[in-house]
Amino acid sequence: MIFELPLAYEVTGNVSTQDISVAINNRMSQLLNEAPKLASAYQKAQPFPHIALDNFLPLDVMDALNDCFPEAESNVWTKLPTDDQRGKWAANDEACFPPQLRSLVHELNSSTFLKFLEIVTGIDDLIVDAKLSGGGLHRIEQGGKLSVHLDFSHNPSTRLNRRLNLLLYFNKDWREEYGGNLELWRWGKASDERRAEVKILPVYNRCAIFSTSPISWHGHPDPLTCPPGMARNSLALYYFSNGRASEEGVEHNTLFRSTSAERPSLGTRFVRLASSGVVKDIMPPVLHRALRGAWNRKGGSEN
Repeated sequence: MIFELPLAYEVTGNVSTQDISVAINNRMSQLLNEAPKLASAYQKAQPFPHIALDNFLPLDVMDALNDCFPEAESNVWTKLPTDDQRGKWAANDEACFPPQLRSLVHELNSSTFLKFLEIVTGIDDLIVDAKLSGGGLHRIEQGGKLSVHLDFSHNPSTRLNRRLNLLLYFNKDWREEYGGNLELWRWGKASDERRAEVKILPVYNRCAIFSTSPISWHGHPDPLTCPPGMARNSLALYYFSNGRASEEGVEHNTLFRSTSAERPSLGTRFVRLASSGVVKDIMPPVLHRALRGAWNRKGGSEN
């Protein structure tokens, strides 16, 4: 479900990192007033709890953040290695972010914003991931895709339960024909029970939030058709808790799947098998935990 938020107060003059912090704090005050309405929509959403918020930040603040989003040639980017994340680049070393983007990350990890998230989602005692494991800045090139998947269930360092994904999109002039929708899937056992029930276009200044659980299959499996040199840019932040319902607490790595229109290569099938529970069953636990942690820190779960 997509909500168009009231326009936020704009900042006059040049936008500093302090302006960004103040603007987001002001925005949180506005959002808290909307929280009961947003909570009802979020928690009742199908195929799993989610919401998308347009006009998320004041436009001049968003423009300032977009202006310092790293270019493709920047050395902050690391290309992800698998075809399930084809054309995907990630940056999760916050020390290398421009100061404006660091300020944004800090505000979205603040106690003020956590309070908003807890009211909207109904999840108490959320915990941030300061290391941005699998999160941070993302860009996907023309022809890139992200196969339908379930995110890793536990933080690779702290072992906390992953509960929420937040995605803020930095894509000016993005058109529907470019693709790249965040697709939320209902993934049944039979192929005719699998379908994308919600599609969220990654347009500028839109923030998507959704719960991560054993049914939160999502991705954008169709290759991007944006013009050469253009990319699907986003900031991804993940939130955790210390425990959850026992039936949702089964530990797993990122699990990728193919739609009926896709034909994964033998290599892709092998990579999926290697990161699945099958390998866990035959590998010494210490080695499996080390490999799993390295995979997730590298970016084994993207959106």
